[in-house]
Amino acid sequence: VQLQASGGGLVQPGGSLRLSCAASGSIFSIYDMGWYRQAPGGQRELVATITSRDSTNYTDSVKGRFTISRDNAKNTIYLRLNNLKPEDTAVYYCNADVLGTDWRRRGYWGQGTQVTVSS
Repeated sequence: VQLQASGGGLVQPGGSLRLSCAASGSIFSIYDMGWYRQAPGGQRELVATITSRDSTNYTDSVKGRFTISRDNAKNTIYLRLNNLKPEDTAVYYCNADVLGTDWRRRGYWGQGTQVTVSS
């Protein structure tokens, strides 16, 4: 199973981006999926998660600005980032809780995509 993240970039404060993360491989089912981020010198932290039934959870600092969504048919999640702030600068990683076709359940990480908010 592989997770491929994309959509990062350089944006000015107040700008927007949309991140995507597509899962592929020997997948039977995907449970929770989510986005995490890690700023330079910092710990990896949860940004948002979404269940297979579209129940969402956000860290307080992004509530009202970021929106997580998923397309189960495409095994893909998205993160819409609005009103970006310099403190949102980080590498963003996607995560998925996957039941493989071997009937084993594992967590997987994408490779990360850089988001830089700067004027």
